[in-house]
This record gives sequence, C-alpha cells and structure tokens, in this order.
Amino acid sequence: MSDRLVSSTASPDDDRFDRLFRPRSFDEYIGQAKHVDNLRVFVEAARRRGEPLDHMLLCGPPGLGKTTLAHILAKEMGVTLHGSSGPAIEHKGALAGLLTKLEPGDVLFIDEIHRLNVTVEESLYPA
Repeated sequence: MSDRLVSSTASPDDDRFDRLFRPRSFDEYIGQAKHVDNLRVFVEAARRRGEPLDHMLLCGPPGLGKTTLAHILAKEMGVTLHGSSGPAIEHKGALAGLLTKLEPGDVLFIDEIHRLNVTVEESLYPA
C-alpha cells in the first residue's frame, strides 16, 4: 500500500474542485457585505465609463477571499485574470513576462505581494 492520500503536488482534480466551489459572482460571495458592495460600485462605475478598473490592493489574513474576489472582479469586467505569487516573481524580467501577456483591462493578481523582491516591487510603482 504505497499510494498516498495527500500529496504536496497539485492534482488535475484540484483545479476542477476549485472552479466548482469558488464563488463566481458577487451574488455567490458570502461575507464582507460592505466591501463587496463597494466593489460592485467600483465595477459598475468602470463599466459605465468604458474603462478598466483602477489599481487596487486587496489585503487581509489568509482565507479571507482575496483570490476569490480577484477572480470575481475579472469575471464581472469580462476580462482575463492572470495570477502569480510574490515569491515566484524573482526578477524584473519575470514581471515583464507577466505584463506582456496582459490585454487591455486584464487583471493581474499577485498573491503574497508582500513577499515580492524589492527591486521588482519598485518597478510596479509607475505602472
């Protein structure tokens, strides 16, 4: 009996389960009603102006729903979400690679941005 029930690597089912159980709209999102209402206004205002969302920072402890909200924001705006994590962006070239894949209005979500390399972080300031 060498089959492990738990693995440190992602399985193909992980992404499928994530898509099944993650809320896909503001209406499905439970909790943080005040913040969700503010985000609804933010999205609606951007839509009416015909512009992409402005930059924003979603902060809070793990498990609060930041990643889920990023997915919802992208879906509500009808754009693609591109995700990465701070530690994975080791140099400016890696960030440039992410930025060149973006279409106008796309959402770039950097999880654990507080762990981003300082020189890479500084290159985001003028963005």
